[in-house]
Amino acid sequence: MIMIVLCETKSCVLCRLWSICSIYMIIYPTILFFDTLVVVQLFSAVNCWLKCMLLEPYNQTDHPECKSRPDSGLSAITELDPGYITGPLSSVWKEWVKWCVEFGIEANAIIAVPYDWRLPPSMLEERDLYFHKLKLTFEIALKLRGGPSLVFAHSMGNNVFRYFLEWLKLEIAPKHYIQWLDEHIHAYFAVGAPLLGSTEAVRAALSGTTFGLPVSEGTARLMFNAFGSSLWLMPFSKYCKADNIYWKHFFEGKVGCPHRQQCDEAEYTSEYSGWPTDLVSIEVPSVRDMGAYPSIMDITENITSSMECGKPTLLSFSAREVSDGTLFKTILDYDPQIKALVYQLEKYYQGDPVLNPLTPWERPPIKNVFCIYGIDSKTEVGYYFAPSGKPYPDNWIITDVIYEFEGSLLSRSGNSVSGKPNNSSGDGTVSYNSLSWCKNWLGPKVNITRAPQAEHDGSDLQTVMNIDHHHGQDILPNMTRSPHVKYITYYEDAESLPGWRTAVWELDKANHRNIVRTPVLMRELWLEMWHDMHPESKSKFVTKAFRGPLRNEDCRWDYAKARCGFPEHCEYRYIFGDVHLGMSCRLKNTSTNLLQQYL
Repeated sequence: MIMIVLCETKSCVLCRLWSICSIYMIIYPTILFFDTLVVVQLFSAVNCWLKCMLLEPYNQTDHPECKSRPDSGLSAITELDPGYITGPLSSVWKEWVKWCVEFGIEANAIIAVPYDWRLPPSMLEERDLYFHKLKLTFEIALKLRGGPSLVFAHSMGNNVFRYFLEWLKLEIAPKHYIQWLDEHIHAYFAVGAPLLGSTEAVRAALSGTTFGLPVSEGTARLMFNAFGSSLWLMPFSKYCKADNIYWKHFFEGKVGCPHRQQCDEAEYTSEYSGWPTDLVSIEVPSVRDMGAYPSIMDITENITSSMECGKPTLLSFSAREVSDGTLFKTILDYDPQIKALVYQLEKYYQGDPVLNPLTPWERPPIKNVFCIYGIDSKTEVGYYFAPSGKPYPDNWIITDVIYEFEGSLLSRSGNSVSGKPNNSSGDGTVSYNSLSWCKNWLGPKVNITRAPQAEHDGSDLQTVMNIDHHHGQDILPNMTRSPHVKYITYYEDAESLPGWRTAVWELDKANHRNIVRTPVLMRELWLEMWHDMHPESKSKFVTKAFRGPLRNEDCRWDYAKARCGFPEHCEYRYIFGDVHLGMSCRLKNTSTNLLQQYL
């Protein structure tokens, strides 16, 4: 078995820079902990660092004096800043890899396929031949191991994998497409997938998001808008689709035209494009062609009596109006630099010959699909912007932020919010409606199980079978929650598509950026993989009836009972070097024996 990992490069893949200026650094744009060494490096040569990171906005080429590329190999995703001190502080997938190796998977069976997160999808192939190399990776893995691979994708890595599946349709004859997928991919685990985009992308485009870097928001915006991938995470309507350019070329003789967007009637009869509220409300000057940072003299010279002394106009935009470019074209008069985003949208997304990524994703044609994400964290779903009076890139400021939190909408200012809140909230980065879009991949009958995330004996297990599910509607389980207990809710369907399985896992309070390091997720992933691989497994999915410790690290000391917790699985066994009681609690049996009970 081979595991192929696609992850969100800006937060989990080490990058290397090549420059003729006096700087050589290993950069990871999401600094997980405060690292003085990186701060010193950045501020000592920030202009050179920017040269290395920025791309030319229109053709996506490197600066002539510097370039950066994602590192390769497993080391690229384990520790982003290798070193005695910085290594442990910058680990992302390291624990996950450690789990796999500990349970018998060889390290060379885990293949990381990092990509340049700055590039739009078509440029990944044009510059790096990324999708050709990815296809070759799957084929080599099949020859080496004799079986299909498991695909793990996190965040934007899911967008890349989706594009790969569409690109593959043009590389393989239609009658062999499904056969190729069956032979090369056994299961796809989509973790934290922004299936309808993320509102944070709008914030990054208009005011800047630093992602933890020690740079100003203006500098972050300058960088973000130079990257063709910046629009790949833009939110879009669940009601709108786009036709295929190649189809039009072959069957209608039309070439070079953009994807024509087609929206269902629900887009115009319902509000907010299926999102909780309007994504952007922005104040623009009453005087046209004045810009987002007019001087006092400009204002006074253009005021007329009918303009109420230049009172600004508040414009609101839905998800559809963000993804089709209406937002950017509207503010172009006030922010001329935004024309680069309009160009990128039209060329790299609406004009992409393979796929317009800013459209809803149907279930991928893979036998086993698992969609996994966190819920019930406070997540941004809307913004209010106003001119700041400063020049680009600081010409817009955020005056208010709209959040979703556990089924309600609230604002940073405390003002009331109009909208239709989701049944839950997102993972702190991506909203619930975007993460949970994959529930539409489930069939008409769904089995739902809710269990505590911690180890349990099944006493707090809740199960409902054959719940009716209607496409386009959320599934609301009639289940209870004990206070202060974090649950994981499983939605499973193995009947609607013969031979295929689909599952959705919702993890309470799991953070978007840290979910891949969550012990609960690693445990569940491993149990599901073990169940799938084992020839004696009896059920469609791994049992949820109980969860016991699988590693020595899972055993703990129960101070109330003065013994090791889970006495049926753990025992007190001191080994020289243990510094506290919990370290001396160890498994009675081997992990292999413990796993047998999950078959």
